[in-house]
Amino acid sequence: MFKQPTMFSKCLIVLAGPTAVGKTTVAIELAKKLHAEIINADSRQVYREMKIGTAVPSDSQLEGVRHHLIGHRSIRDYYNASVYENEALQVLDQLFSHADRAILTGGSGLYIDAVCSGIDDIPSVDPQVREKLRVAFEKYGMEYLHDALRKADPGYFMRVDQNNPKRMLKALEVCETTGHPYSSYLTGRAKSRNFRILKVGLDLPRAELHDRINRRVDEMIHAGLLEEAKELYPYNGANALNTVGYKELFNYFDGRCSLDEAVEQIKGHSRQYARRQLTWFRKDTGMVWFEPSQTGAILNWIEQNLEKINNEQD
Repeated sequence: MFKQPTMFSKCLIVLAGPTAVGKTTVAIELAKKLHAEIINADSRQVYREMKIGTAVPSDSQLEGVRHHLIGHRSIRDYYNASVYENEALQVLDQLFSHADRAILTGGSGLYIDAVCSGIDDIPSVDPQVREKLRVAFEKYGMEYLHDALRKADPGYFMRVDQNNPKRMLKALEVCETTGHPYSSYLTGRAKSRNFRILKVGLDLPRAELHDRINRRVDEMIHAGLLEEAKELYPYNGANALNTVGYKELFNYFDGRCSLDEAVEQIKGHSRQYARRQLTWFRKDTGMVWFEPSQTGAILNWIEQNLEKINNEQD
């Protein structure tokens, strides 16, 4: 049984892992044991219109433990990791005013890093520049992005994922708005935080994780993902909807594949996404890994580390 501490430094417990591994269930159990509230770190669960396709916690789960930064934005809003960092830190300030612990959980590595280490202060972008570049990309495709970024910021072009239009567009927006290379704003220096951080990673054997992913997709379809995607189809150009589960169904609506093919694509792309998530999280040497069934071991590990933090304060 977890012992209620008397005096600890403020501590953020990060619970990360790939899609469908079981983060929500474990986070809620930990939150109840630790008397903590949960902050969402899934970059798509922030959008209120995307409940089914992003596996937002159920109403009963949300009622059991207070969650923050879920469904508080619209797909029509401009949102990124920098905005998320500011919002999450504001929530943490409020939570730590009356509690010693909070839980941050999700599968978006960039959002988790934004809270734990901060991200570079990137200048605000002129909305007209953003719209102009978006239209140019839709008209001319990836080749346009490659040529434009190669000229505007060759250093960043060499290290960016050249298959990721979102990142290239962001860099070009900053280049054109400021007149300076995007890379000139990337310091790579971690920001200091006034709270401690413990990081827990969840993983499963590949076959079991893939089976969970496949079953989750089937459950989403049964829960009404097709109907949700139909409602969002008029906004399919929104960046938020460039997301596994929606873009495949949009292709089905456009007649590019059958429904069965779209569902299989969702499963395959979800498995690929899980691999990318694990690659990201495995780079963090401060993350300690467990299986989702090991809640007791996770609690013991957290308790031991909280005791160490407490002893440092004595």
